[in-house]
Amino acid sequence: MLNMKNLNLKDKSDKLYYIGGIVRDEILGKESFDIDLTYVGNAIEYAKNCDIQILKINEPFGTVRVLVDGKEVDIASTRKEIYEKAGHLPTVTEIGCSLKDDVLRRDFTINAMAKNYNTGEVIDYTGGLNDIKNKTIRVLHDKSFIDDPTRIIRALKFSVRFDFTLDKHTEELREDYLKNINYDMSFKRVKKELIETFNLNSQKAYDEFMDKNIYKLVTKKTVNKPTVNIENLINKYKSEINPKNIWLIYVGTLIDLTNLELTKEEQNILNEYKNLKQSTYTSDFDIYKIFSDCTTEAILLYAILDDEKNATRFLDKLKRIKISIGGEELKTIGIKPSKKYQECFDYILKEKLNNPEISTQEELKLARLFFGL
Repeated sequence: MLNMKNLNLKDKSDKLYYIGGIVRDEILGKESFDIDLTYVGNAIEYAKNCDIQILKINEPFGTVRVLVDGKEVDIASTRKEIYEKAGHLPTVTEIGCSLKDDVLRRDFTINAMAKNYNTGEVIDYTGGLNDIKNKTIRVLHDKSFIDDPTRIIRALKFSVRFDFTLDKHTEELREDYLKNINYDMSFKRVKKELIETFNLNSQKAYDEFMDKNIYKLVTKKTVNKPTVNIENLINKYKSEINPKNIWLIYVGTLIDLTNLELTKEEQNILNEYKNLKQSTYTSDFDIYKIFSDCTTEAILLYAILDDEKNATRFLDKLKRIKISIGGEELKTIGIKPSKKYQECFDYILKEKLNNPEISTQEELKLARLFFGL
């Protein structure tokens, strides 16, 4: 993570400002994940005239990525934008506008503050400092959620990260939008916000996501909230979960994720869950054979939505039971390789699931018994 103190950029323009989250985080006494700067004017031309390495230029948005002391830093031109199509990326109408016009296009007052790179003066046109003091999340205008509905999920993310609450009017605007959602939106951006929000692993975030109908941004279908505490369940098995997939355990409870473009890994987790749901379990052996081929993420989804008892029985006990002999050991007792090998291993496994203390020698005895030796 980063902060302002570890950025050494030689600027003589007095038009360069830290902007958004990094200013908010410094005021809150927290480290930031990114350093964002804005230049009052054309940031691309500014970077070209500075003694810094340019990594990437985005002409339509007036942004430039540069390398400063080994760190990648984005510098944006001040700009005006309009949402020609609600729910989609905005169109830039002016590069090099005033700082005030630039901050007024942002999402919440707490993210609309700027800090002069050279003087350290904090510029607050929208009351962000006061909202931070009062632990409040407030939009800048009444069409904010209409222009960009992903801001509803961003508000949830910030409320969890900082323990802030939406001001009454912002909450009313959210409720109004969720009653009449425009599903012609950028679901790529929706997914990005879902990942950032639920990888925080917060039951509080999930409860609000469900109770306030924020989940309807993802699916039109009505979903009943599970009674299982997902945060506690994830924490119990966290070492067995890929951290980047935590979000999917939460959002996967919606079942209908057709609007989200999932990676192959993410889709496989959902497919595994569906297989678990459609299977029948009459014994520990059934549980073992089906669950052992699944990711922990899929098993936790099954625990949350269907059968916590069998899922946690597998994770807590059955998963750790392994037979110790293999094909080489069977060869040493005179059994030639064949399809019967797997039947033998299953036979031994059934016995070991009933008695996990069975030793290697006892497994070999069971193998001889199976083959009639």
